[in-house]
Amino acid sequence: MLPPASVPYTDNISVSDAHDSQWFEVDSNRLKLVQRPADRLRALVNLIEQAEETLKLFFYMFEGDDIGQMVLNKLIDACSRGVAVELMVDSFGSNGAPKGFFDPLKDAGGSFAVFSPRFSTGYFVRNHQKMVIADNSRAMIGGFNIADHYFDRQATNAESEDDETCWEDLGIIVDGPQVIRLSDYYALLSNWVRYNNGNIRMLQKMVRRWDAGNGNFRWLLGGPSNQLSRWAAAIKSDLEFGQRLDLVSAYFSPGQGLLRRIARLSKRGGQNRVILAGKTDNPATIGASRLLYSYLLKRGARIFEYQPKRLHMKLVIVDDAVYVGSANFDLRSLFINVEMMVRIEDRAFADHARKIVDDMSANALPISKKLHKSRAGLLNRLRWILSYFVVNMLDYTVTRRLNFGVKK
Repeated sequence: MLPPASVPYTDNISVSDAHDSQWFEVDSNRLKLVQRPADRLRALVNLIEQAEETLKLFFYMFEGDDIGQMVLNKLIDACSRGVAVELMVDSFGSNGAPKGFFDPLKDAGGSFAVFSPRFSTGYFVRNHQKMVIADNSRAMIGGFNIADHYFDRQATNAESEDDETCWEDLGIIVDGPQVIRLSDYYALLSNWVRYNNGNIRMLQKMVRRWDAGNGNFRWLLGGPSNQLSRWAAAIKSDLEFGQRLDLVSAYFSPGQGLLRRIARLSKRGGQNRVILAGKTDNPATIGASRLLYSYLLKRGARIFEYQPKRLHMKLVIVDDAVYVGSANFDLRSLFINVEMMVRIEDRAFADHARKIVDDMSANALPISKKLHKSRAGLLNRLRWILSYFVVNMLDYTVTRRLNFGVKK
């Protein structure tokens, strides 16, 4: 049973108490999807509190609000009990934290660094990853950042799971031997940040050389490169031969190549179900998605716009392959931003993940050809075109300030 909303952040509640998911085993790794905000918060706190030797964290956005302060305090506590704590954040995504906010962590003996803190030729390549690694054996990645509204909490500390200003998101817990691979990657990233920060060529080399393997469990790194990253190549290959696609994406503005593969899946008799944002704080991303609806609807895709709250989830299921992580389904996430996705190929796990999509589609607005046509006036189409090009060039924190009159 879940605790009441009044339970303080500091309660140490086991991840195994989370009610809305279950554990799966794939290649000797235990896996668990965590969707409900309270469960993700428990999982995050549990990883930090139970770490004995090391904690390694990277977040695109780490705010100085209630959740941010609570997580920072937990990290400081870990330092005090002898855990080696390392935290990295993205300079663009985390520029909302107050000046000196992370100093207490450094004072406690923790390591803190900022991805690309200075302007350079690679400044608009952002590190969009979110990950926590404990003792090189347990980890959680996903789409959520460290901020109140990613855990359905407002400045009043009240839980409000029906609050449409909060984000619908997803994380995955991994417990097992594959976590050491993620930890190895973190070491590479940490080395780049400390010694080559801003050197885009060195970053490209790291992305290009990353070996994800070819098994049922793969850590797929994405980022700037003159060739397809492991993440982009994997999803391209799966769509090329897949028969069933279930996709949930906060921002959806892929290039023509992936768009055609989604359409061809329907054409060869497969099924497409695409759940996109109906509410957001970044209206330009909705406009960019709507530009592509007509093409997909004509080719048999089923499109939904999620209504209960803002959508921030990144979940792709192609046949028996499940992708979870930080990457949106847009050009920035596929070819520019540094992203980490995990690909797990397992039928039972895929069936379980599709139940999330089932529930979300029941709370989403189906987009019919008629509805889309009623929206697609000349002025709106011009807005959508402009949105598509802008959101694929600029960081999300910039495009959030631009909506070009796009209605949510």
